[in-house]
Amino acid sequence: MSDFKGVIIEESLANKQVLDQVEIMSQKIEHVTDKHQTPWVDQWTLDAVSLPVEKANTIAELLSHSIDVSHPTTWYADFKNDTHHYIIYPNKIFYIDRKNIEEYQKATDYGALLGIPDYQVDFAPNITIWDR
Repeated sequence: MSDFKGVIIEESLANKQVLDQVEIMSQKIEHVTDKHQTPWVDQWTLDAVSLPVEKANTIAELLSHSIDVSHPTTWYADFKNDTHHYIIYPNKIFYIDRKNIEEYQKATDYGALLGIPDYQVDFAPNITIWDR
């Protein structure tokens, strides 16, 4: 099974120590616009990360307890490999078979319930019933 890859937004973390547990492959700065719906920060620092399969559960747990929840809407983090996708919300982790649209729908619905904009929780736009 291949390593997991994803993006962690530094500003989404109340505790950034979890970043010491992953390999940051690259970093991109995005200036915040109204579309981001995070007016309390000026920028998003997007860290493209890689982590080995054997550390994925531990990192997911750390992230779920590190996400900043002090604002009206919340954040999430996610990482995936060829077969599975972790979608991590504050104190809630979805471990998804990448071919299972129902599992993706549960994670999407949960994110929308937390107030995350729809365009940000579109985790599986290319999955169809025929991919199973």
